[in-house]
Formats: sequence, C-alpha cells, structure tokens
Amino acid sequence: MDFKFKAGSIPMLVSMPHVGTDIPDHIAARLAPCARATADTDWHLEQLYGFAADMGASILAGRWSRYVVDLNRPPEGSSLYPGLDTTGLCPVDTFASEQLYLPGEAPSEAEVAERVQRYWRPYHAALRAELGRLIAMHGKVVLWDAHSIASVLPRFFEGKLPDLNFGTADGKSCAPEMQAVVTGIACSQDSFSVAVNGRFKGGYITRQYGRPDADVHAIQLEMCQCVYMNEAPPFDYMPERAGRVQGLLRQMTTAALDWARK
Repeated sequence: MDFKFKAGSIPMLVSMPHVGTDIPDHIAARLAPCARATADTDWHLEQLYGFAADMGASILAGRWSRYVVDLNRPPEGSSLYPGLDTTGLCPVDTFASEQLYLPGEAPSEAEVAERVQRYWRPYHAALRAELGRLIAMHGKVVLWDAHSIASVLPRFFEGKLPDLNFGTADGKSCAPEMQAVVTGIACSQDSFSVAVNGRFKGGYITRQYGRPDADVHAIQLEMCQCVYMNEAPPFDYMPERAGRVQGLLRQMTTAALDWARK
C-alpha cells in the first residue's frame, strides 16, 4: 500500500502526509548520504495523535518519504508561497540546503510526472474518497492536516517558530466559527506559543480540500517538534514531553468535532 488508512465513524479525518520514511530502491540508489536519515520527516505523529483513532476519527498517513514526492504540494509543482524559499514537489535538497541527489541523478520532468502518478495520486484519491464517505454519513466533516517541523530552520524563517502554527488559508478553508473554537483553546493556555495564518497558512491539502461551502472544514497544524520529541538524530519520541501537548491536541480536536456535530 502507498499509505496507511483506517476508516473511522465520526466526522473527522486526520491526514498525515509527511510521516512516511520509505524510499523505493531505484530512487534510494541515486541519493546522497544525507538523505538516508530522512531528517525532514514529520516524526512520530501517528503516535502523538493515537488518541484520534480511539475517538473514532479516520486516519490517513503517507508511506513514502517526502524526498520521493511531497504529498502536500500541488501536482503541477507551483509554489504555495510565491517569493519565499521552499522545497519542491520532488525535492532536490533538504531543509538544511543539502543536495539530496548524487551528481547528475536529480529527477527529470518526466520522472517527476511519473512519481506524481505513482505515489502522489493514490494518497489524494484515498483522501477524496474518505471525505466523500464522511460527508455522506454526517453531512459535515473536519479535515485536520497534521504536520510537524524542526523549531529552528534558518533557510525558511528567522529565529524559532511558534510551537503551534495553525493554517486555514487566511480563513478560507474552514468556517470562521470552527477556526475560532480551535485557536481559542490554543490561545487560552500559556505552555505553548501560537500563531494563526502566520508563516504557515496551510499547504495544498488544506487549501484544495477545505471547502466550507461544501461542508468540508480544513485546518492545518504545523507543530514544532521540540514540544514532543528530540529534534536531533535519532529523533527520539519523548513521552513525558509529548504528554503535555497531547492533552491540548485532544481538547482542540474534540472541540472541532463538537462544532461539526452541532
């Protein structure tokens, strides 16, 4: 399978497009040594969001590393943040600006198109199908797009990121009431810093599938990895640290679910 999927029974789908670490052998053979650590993975999110499956949410998680293809980029490769530095649909460098491929081995345009067809489209077909199923069951659905990132990445932003970065495409991907419910809970605590539609406004998934007029309400949460894990190799999960943010995640997702059920 190109992804992990568990169908749920409540009007919520949690999408985790960047948790995958697998790289097909024919691609791995062309990669530079720096790629072996797959450092730009959204580590441990399946464990961190384990409560969501217990709640009855549908869970969709990518299998393939973002070094193969980035499931949260437009399939034609256009930039989500014009004018700002970003990695591509099939990245050729890491977040730390290291070259991913051995000399002369970067993918051609034809290969990028092949990867979109082979690895990108199955995830999105599953995402669309599950949203359709949940809409048919419940009439309304919350799409929670879960991400994490190193807290300090000079290539993309100055200083340290806020701990919790919410993106709703500047309010276009979900009802303002749902955004207010979720971000209000985040802003009411003082353990974690918060940004709403700041450096991260939501990626392709949030912007493409968040359609409030069609009763799909999407929100992206880009979380600093330092709040639940060791950001340095081997990228260990830290249960005590993670437990502190898990309660907040459960509270926010439950509030979004309660809103959708009203």
